[in-house]
This record gives sequence, C-alpha cells and structure tokens, in this order.
Amino acid sequence: MQGAGYCERLSSAFWAEPLNAVSNAAFLLAALLAFSLLRRQGYRDWPVEGLTALVAIIGVGSFLFHTMPQRWTLLADVVPIQLFALCYFGLALNRFLGLSPLLAAIGAVVFLAACFSLAAGLAPLLPTGMRSSAGYAGFLIGLAGVAFAARLHGDALTAARIAIAGLVFALSLTFRSLDSALCGAVPFGLHWGWHLLNGLLLYLLLRAAILAPRAG
Repeated sequence: MQGAGYCERLSSAFWAEPLNAVSNAAFLLAALLAFSLLRRQGYRDWPVEGLTALVAIIGVGSFLFHTMPQRWTLLADVVPIQLFALCYFGLALNRFLGLSPLLAAIGAVVFLAACFSLAAGLAPLLPTGMRSSAGYAGFLIGLAGVAFAARLHGDALTAARIAIAGLVFALSLTFRSLDSALCGAVPFGLHWGWHLLNGLLLYLLLRAAILAPRAG
C-alpha cells in the first residue's frame, strides 16, 4: 500500500510485495559469490568474511520487512545496512588508504554521523515519496570520496572498482527514489530494482576489498 511506503504493496498480505520480497535473493547471491571468491584467495580474510555474512543478513532482513512490515522487521532491514556502511567505510580507510585501525574506526563513525546529518537536512527539501532516500545520499558521496582518495593513494584499480560500484549505486538510488513518483505508470513499482542493483553493488564492494593490495 502506498501508505506503507512502497508502490507494490496493496494489502497487508504476506506476499503483497512479491517482487520486492523475491528480489532480495540478489543479496544472498552476492554473498555466495563473494564467499566463493574468498575461498579462491587461499587465505582467511576475516573482515571481509564478516561483511559478506552481513550481506546475507541484509537480504534476510529486507525479505522479512517486505513480507511483514512491522517495527521489528524495519529494524532488521535498516540496521544491517547501516552496519555494513559503517564497517565497510572503516575497512576502506584501513585497507585502501593505510590508516591505522583506530583512525579508520574514528573516520567510519564520523562518516556515518555525517550521513545522518546530511539526510536530516536534505529530506525536507525532497518530495514526500523521495524523503526516505535522503538517508543514502551520504553513502553515494562516500563512495565517490573513497574512489578519489584511492586514486590519489596510487591504487588506480581499486579506485576504478569503487567508482563503478558508485555508478551502480547511483542507478539503484534512482530506482528507489522514483518508486512512489512513478507508481501510476508502473503499478508494481521500482523498489525491486533497488534490491537487484544493490546486490550487485555489495558484491562489487566486497570484490574490491578482497582484491585490493594491502596498504601500509
């Protein structure tokens, strides 16, 4: 139902959002592909393994929310996403740019706080149906910043991988933002595109972390 925030939902039934629910398989596939790539590296990469498990959790949490929209399922959907953003940015600062674990952790917390502040300032300026997407604007800026910083640090390949991931995220955020606005033209909505493209996004980010040379 439109009041629930997604064009596809027209009732309170479990399968009222079939496309939004099933498209969460993209996160599970992303996690599976990342785990497969990790195994081929021949060594344990605990930080990325944890992030990969978190991607699978994102898929489960989002499925729960799009089948049973309640407060606890909303938390199951949103919290793993925020946690992934926090941890991945910290990993990027440490692995791509060579910051110490302490400085990387501080940078990640500052980044997430900046994202919340940006969302609070941006949301009121957007149409009602797009305001929930404001919370992700900071993530897009963060990806651009990481790509630029990695390039300056001399790792052009990682910079290109993150930049490509950023382009995918820009497209996925467009799908999410237009879900409500185009509801009349696309009755089943566009939120499923957000899921599919974000599955690709998260795999690309995990792949960049797995294949990046260790900065030091």
